[in-house]
Amino acid sequence: MTKTPRSEIRLTSVLIYSLLLNSGAALMWPLTTVYMHNTLHESLTVAGVVLFIMSCFMVLGNYLGGRLFDRWSPYKTAIISISIALAAVVVLIFSHGWPMFAIMLFVYGLGEGSSLTILNAYAAKVRSKSTRQVFNSVYIGVNLGVVIGTAAVGYLMKYGVGVVFAVASFFYVILLIMTILEFNVKFPPVQVHPHQQPDAQVDMGPAPQPNPRLIWLICGMVFFIYLSYTLWESVMPVHMQDLHISFEQYSFIWPINGLLIVVGQPLINRIGMRFRMVPQIAFGVTLFASTFFMLIWARQYHWFIIIMIILTIGEMNGLPAIPAWIDSLADPRSKGQYQGMFNVFMSFGRAVGPLFGGLMVEWLNYSILFALAGLSILIALAVVLFYNHTTTSSRRKA
Repeated sequence: MTKTPRSEIRLTSVLIYSLLLNSGAALMWPLTTVYMHNTLHESLTVAGVVLFIMSCFMVLGNYLGGRLFDRWSPYKTAIISISIALAAVVVLIFSHGWPMFAIMLFVYGLGEGSSLTILNAYAAKVRSKSTRQVFNSVYIGVNLGVVIGTAAVGYLMKYGVGVVFAVASFFYVILLIMTILEFNVKFPPVQVHPHQQPDAQVDMGPAPQPNPRLIWLICGMVFFIYLSYTLWESVMPVHMQDLHISFEQYSFIWPINGLLIVVGQPLINRIGMRFRMVPQIAFGVTLFASTFFMLIWARQYHWFIIIMIILTIGEMNGLPAIPAWIDSLADPRSKGQYQGMFNVFMSFGRAVGPLFGGLMVEWLNYSILFALAGLSILIALAVVLFYNHTTTSSRRKA
């Protein structure tokens, strides 16, 4: 007997999806560069090119996931996306030499990118909570997954990279089963109201209307945010080792980041509900950007810890609400497409970041790199806020 599809996705299902997806991903990304360089004996340049190409496949996955969610079948798209990522990781258990390792990373990036967009698109369909609350909760799941994955990979690597891929496969198998059982949802037809009010539970300011141009500007800001964020994953380990700070000490920074978000995000969510969403995003992004200027003068390990804590506070206030803001500005018939756009720019920023960071360090120095990273975010934020203020003021006068 065929099970009748539900009309709404459960928030709990979205949170578990987020946790499993990011636990599996967090098992993969910390070892990629180290494994290619130390075990496969490829240069850091080759490793950077592989990561760039993988990120480009993630961008393609982001785009295809959003388009298929809106125009085909969200349920089938979710299953196919997870299946692609799972198949790549399973192959890597048994064949992780060169160039198969790189090829499977490209396939994995395609499935993972699509799955990330599906996660955001399904989250935007939750109606039992406000959109802002939903995306804040999803962000907790994302970072709890990062804590689990990054904490486990250091322990599992002692038993070989095949074991790491086997455990990652386990996460994706459970995720596929859960997707099959929980994500067969038949969403009700979209009702488009020209003056539809935002969620009553959240003070978002004046009622947003579809604004594709502002969404593009927000996505441009997202690009610079994640380009800068990946510097912590790419050039920062080398920079800290140049300052005689060990890789083990560097690795300890990420669980601090993840645990702070898991513990602190519910508090930020509760406090944030008293403020409008756009000012909170502006505060968080500004604080996030300021930490890159602090890095110019950081020389001792404890300063890197302090800077990461400040960055995480900014991240908690600014980043989780950006998909919710985009959702409020999107045409109801194209929410999957615009969540895909958000993930495209995020993935593209992650793709460009390591190459940009490496070239800047080679041509100039770390101080200029960090200054450019912080400045680019602040300029992009200023453009977004100016355009948002302009369009809001024009609508009030109309």
